[in-house]
Amino acid sequence: MTGSPSSAGFIVYNKELYQFLVNNRAYCIQNNCTQIASIALEIEPVDPLVIFQKLATSNMLNFYWENPSKKEAIAAIDAVTKLQIEGKERFTQAEKFIKYSIGKIFNLSNVNNYFTKPLFFCSFSFFDTHLQPDYPFSTATIFLPKWQVTRQNDTCILVANIPINGDLDIEKVLQALWQKITVINNLKYDFVSFNDNRPEIIQNSITKASKFKLAVLSALEDIRKGYYSKIVLADALNIQSSTPLNLFKSLNNLRQLHPNCCIFSTSNGKGQNFIGASPETLIAIRNQKLLADALAGSAARGKTPADDAKRANRLLNSKKERHEHSLVIDFITQRLLSLGLLPQVLAPRLRQLSNIQHLWTPIIAKVPGNVHPLQIVAQLHPTPAVAGVAPDIACMEIRRYESFERGLYAAPLGWIDSEGNCEFVVGIRSALIDSNTESSLLYAGAGIVPGSDPEKEFAEIQLKLQALLKALA
Repeated sequence: MTGSPSSAGFIVYNKELYQFLVNNRAYCIQNNCTQIASIALEIEPVDPLVIFQKLATSNMLNFYWENPSKKEAIAAIDAVTKLQIEGKERFTQAEKFIKYSIGKIFNLSNVNNYFTKPLFFCSFSFFDTHLQPDYPFSTATIFLPKWQVTRQNDTCILVANIPINGDLDIEKVLQALWQKITVINNLKYDFVSFNDNRPEIIQNSITKASKFKLAVLSALEDIRKGYYSKIVLADALNIQSSTPLNLFKSLNNLRQLHPNCCIFSTSNGKGQNFIGASPETLIAIRNQKLLADALAGSAARGKTPADDAKRANRLLNSKKERHEHSLVIDFITQRLLSLGLLPQVLAPRLRQLSNIQHLWTPIIAKVPGNVHPLQIVAQLHPTPAVAGVAPDIACMEIRRYESFERGLYAAPLGWIDSEGNCEFVVGIRSALIDSNTESSLLYAGAGIVPGSDPEKEFAEIQLKLQALLKALA
């Protein structure tokens, strides 16, 4: 609620809120159960990244999400309920968990805004099992936050998700809620704060250049023999810094350097964060309208406008890049058709980022009410843009060629609400930051198809890694 603590509006709303909690507590007593009260309030406009820095701690599950070009940002802090699982049924189990949790939520909102619903934040790993036994994230993590702050243009919404049972102390809950509102409102003029000193960096590629180029040659031979038609090979850059990378400084840099990407961060509650700036929307659903990005085929940006236009034209007319791109379009449309959706493929265009440009084709479809967003995510992951064609065979080969755990790299991350609205990106241009140590891992990949050149593919990956390192440090 905007305005001062003494405003008449808040007092009136407070009575409504008090009665809402009384009714919910009575329901819990009668049914001997625990429910979740989800309370949405409009608050003073504030930068969610400032909220994230001030309120998030490393021992909590947290999630940060920002689309600078859409003027949307979300900070999700701490978990009121969560699911962390492994294995092949992870998408199905995640869907069941979300549906079960939604059945326990009572909503109260005095605002008419898109983000007044509680959001479930999800992160999945590339593979459904980890070969590295100490990899710090589960293959699936889904949680409903205690505190959710969303800014859309100049409208800011706080959603508080509060567990309720028969023993609920309503006065204590209201006091805690008002204290949180006061703290957040006091941050409206704050900026993300950090020490501007750059740490000293020692960087080592996980994969030696010679080994990567041999892997590309081997993959090209397999493609020639017809085992598969595309494979995406990645490299990881190990960073040792004189001080741990500052998560909030990195996120602030990413949103300034990559305004056309989705900036994200998800934590494991143990001091590790997986962060990045993804140019690729896996799916976005608003009011049952789906948008998916077919994004594959890339080239560096030019140093002058003329050079840039020349590179863009070369990319648009490259037989090799267009073939790689068409594989992704065909895959997405076939997978959507298998779920009963009727995808429409829009005209191809360029997605131009600060240091790289991609061939990009948006695909749209109407989503039937009986198809859950996670069913679509499960069908689309992994796309040929991050795995290959056919994906199952390519994934087996990826494990053979790559000497590091992909983990959350190139996998789906995003949010879902109770109405089936959602947004998931593919976790590329990403890094695993460990606040407990001075070590970080940066990830990037390249698609290998007929015509790929080992030298150029290795150079493309290094270009992506260095751009990411520049942003993070």
